[in-house]
Amino acid sequence: MLNPVVTVMVKAARAGGNVLLRSINKLDALNVVQKDRMDYASEVDQDAEKAIIKELKRAYPDYGVVGEEGGAVPGRNPRYHWVIDPLDGTSNYLHGIPHYCVSIALVDNGEPSDAVIFDPLRNELFTASRGAGAQLNERKIRVAERKGLDGALVVTGFPPRERARVDAHLDCIKALLKDAEDVRRSGSAALDLAYVACGRADAYFEAGVKAWDIAAGVLLVREAGGRVCDFRGANTARMDGTGPETRQLVAGNLKVSDALQKLIVSSGYAKAFDK
Repeated sequence: MLNPVVTVMVKAARAGGNVLLRSINKLDALNVVQKDRMDYASEVDQDAEKAIIKELKRAYPDYGVVGEEGGAVPGRNPRYHWVIDPLDGTSNYLHGIPHYCVSIALVDNGEPSDAVIFDPLRNELFTASRGAGAQLNERKIRVAERKGLDGALVVTGFPPRERARVDAHLDCIKALLKDAEDVRRSGSAALDLAYVACGRADAYFEAGVKAWDIAAGVLLVREAGGRVCDFRGANTARMDGTGPETRQLVAGNLKVSDALQKLIVSSGYAKAFDK
């Protein structure tokens, strides 16, 4: 049984997902804006975020909101924040690639306590609550049991804001492919983390991600028995909008994430962020 908070989050995620689905056959008519170099948003992102916030605020009006489109809006209760990505995988969506999701986390004093990631196309609902495990469509999920990077399937991303470090990233991938089976780049950090949580991928790493990209996925991986850290092995920063604007992330089971984090250091990729 879902707890009351997650039940509300699921309702909000489905409301956002419905907005996405209503527009998939009229992508050429959407109003698209460029937020930054090679970073786009559409009216669908904004409409989905409004639908999500409406449901969340109806049940919990005092909580703050940190949204990709609307930014940070403090609430009367400073302890709790909703961290929302109404459309994680916007580029996929705008190109008609069927891989994107809605991501919502409730953050309690900087740490995610409840999470929902909803893939409206596949009707896959990932949920987690701190201390209660993680589920996919209400079935318990666990990270994969791989013992190391040998034969691992690893997912990553190349966000536009990190193109200045692309050479170091590619050097890391070259080192990784000496042992790993393959590397995937899906275009949705939230779904990447959800897939690690349910064992579809063995590990994930990426730089330049923001709180709304990863807050829900971080909790999913943790509650599925996995580990999440930054490129130097430290715990993740606060997720309530007071942490760094962008960050690095490594996720997987304990053995794979440890091996991957050490490879990121030994390949020189972690050092690229010391400058």
